[in-house]
Amino acid sequence: MSISIAIVEDEKNYNNALKKVINYQDDMKVVAQFFNGNEALENLFDISPNVVMMDIQLQDMLGIEIIEKLKNKLPDTYFIMCTSFEDDEKVFNSLKAGAMGYLVKGESMDKILSSIRDVCNGGAPMSFSIARKVLGHFERKLPEIKGFDELTEREKEILELLSQGLLYKEIADKKFISIDTVKKHVGNIYRKLHVSNKVEAINKLNHFKN
Repeated sequence: MSISIAIVEDEKNYNNALKKVINYQDDMKVVAQFFNGNEALENLFDISPNVVMMDIQLQDMLGIEIIEKLKNKLPDTYFIMCTSFEDDEKVFNSLKAGAMGYLVKGESMDKILSSIRDVCNGGAPMSFSIARKVLGHFERKLPEIKGFDELTEREKEILELLSQGLLYKEIADKKFISIDTVKKHVGNIYRKLHVSNKVEAINKLNHFKN
């Protein structure tokens, strides 16, 4: 069965080059080309392609916005970003919006074609430079969770009570300890979680729970 593909790309030469190479394949076909975001928004739902090759920085809107608006309406469509932007914010916003792949323009056409096949088989294709960013992001997150594991049971209890909005005096009364002891525990919590205030500590707690 042929893979149906829509291209959303305002650079006409690149859009047409993608179409030409894709249509040369036996197992895939371009069913739509869009050169701006509004056209794509109006028509993609009716077309429901298997894969959308999506540029991030369109002239009239961000490709990320299109994915956010259409992802739930097109649950069986895979979005692959194909763009010249590699900055962290755009990468992670694209992935959070629901993109299943992220390719940098300049990749070989062979890589692009294999990525289309890969995403249809459950993969999440990314350019090497993007994959390194994603891995680096999660490596930086690991110490946060490790820090939570270093808390004592009493410190975890106090952090939980802080997250419920209790004041130091209320925690002290509830745990039958002095306010100074509560403050000491809170200081240890901040140090182990590498945070500087209550809001950051509670955010870490919520991150761990999720």
